[in-house]
Amino acid sequence: MTDFYNIDDLLSDEQKIARDATNAFITKDVQPIIEEFAQKSEAPQHLIQKFGEMGLFGPAIPTEYGGGGMDDISYGLIMQEVERGDSGLRSMASVQSSLVMYPIYAFGSEEQRKKYLPKLATGEFLGCFGLTEPNHGSNPSGMETHLIDKGEYYLLNGAKMWITNSPIADIAVVWARDENKRVKGVIVEKGMAGFTAPEIHNKWSLRASSTGELVFDNVKIPKENILPNKDGLGAPLMCLDSARYGIAWGAIGAAIDCYETARDYSLERTQFDKPIGGFQLTQKKLSEMLTEITKAQLLALRLGQLKVKGQATSTQISMAKRNNVEMALKIAREARQILGGMGISGEYPIMRHMMNLESVITYEGTHDIHLLILGADITGIPAFK
Repeated sequence: MTDFYNIDDLLSDEQKIARDATNAFITKDVQPIIEEFAQKSEAPQHLIQKFGEMGLFGPAIPTEYGGGGMDDISYGLIMQEVERGDSGLRSMASVQSSLVMYPIYAFGSEEQRKKYLPKLATGEFLGCFGLTEPNHGSNPSGMETHLIDKGEYYLLNGAKMWITNSPIADIAVVWARDENKRVKGVIVEKGMAGFTAPEIHNKWSLRASSTGELVFDNVKIPKENILPNKDGLGAPLMCLDSARYGIAWGAIGAAIDCYETARDYSLERTQFDKPIGGFQLTQKKLSEMLTEITKAQLLALRLGQLKVKGQATSTQISMAKRNNVEMALKIAREARQILGGMGISGEYPIMRHMMNLESVITYEGTHDIHLLILGADITGIPAFK
């Protein structure tokens, strides 16, 4: 396990147990089959229940609702190990945990928590999160999806785009504007009349993840399906903070898998009568990879410590998400070069990680938007308004 600065010494026994159990599961159940599913552009749905059994859904949700009751560092380490397997699977798990279970727990009624969270925790239910729209990606304040109060129920109309899990999800946590232009969260259930979730095909990235749309055509939403405890755009943005935090950890897992693959290959591949790991340029690449991974690990750990204390800011999370995903993508590209032509082969995970990370660097706040979030914090002048 790549840990050049002995960060293990800073982790609790509980945190290491969560990480190591996830590591073993990914090694045994995911890595042997993930290339096949990625090549087929098919989500390995048989793993959903296993993820539930392993406690990978809602690890930071209290145990009384079926969650793991763990701290945020444990959650981050779990996401790191899941993304070591595949970014698409980490997307599935972080959407379930941070974008579905978290808002139901934080903003939902007690009845909603008891109804949905235990089934989401076991994987009996899979959820998705509807914020991004066809016309509004980086600017969620332009949201067009809307609710009309009809007395006994709300009528929901609109569409969401690029939604992880949507074609196979049982419920969707959807954000829409009411007649007062106030953003509200609603729980939409599969089977509600007028609700469809068509799949998006022909992806070059996140091919082992199910991605689709959410389309609402006069969907009747019972009043009890409205999340009652918070509204306004700040509510979904709080969810995104939680998910982006998980991504900051997860990207490290993808980077480690690429680095370790390249390191091992460099010691086995012989050219000019010596292992290519003996050449200066290969050692330069490997040294820079390990340095960047170590920096990202320390950034994520400190962010986790702040989050455990309730002190992590949105801007700090943005910095870590942006830095660590860029780091992972650069490492994937360098690792591919070390493997030469074999780097594009499905016999190795590098090209799959590289294609996946092209999505991760864009979703849940693009690379440039996170730069501007930090810039606004530095200068006090928001450049995106």
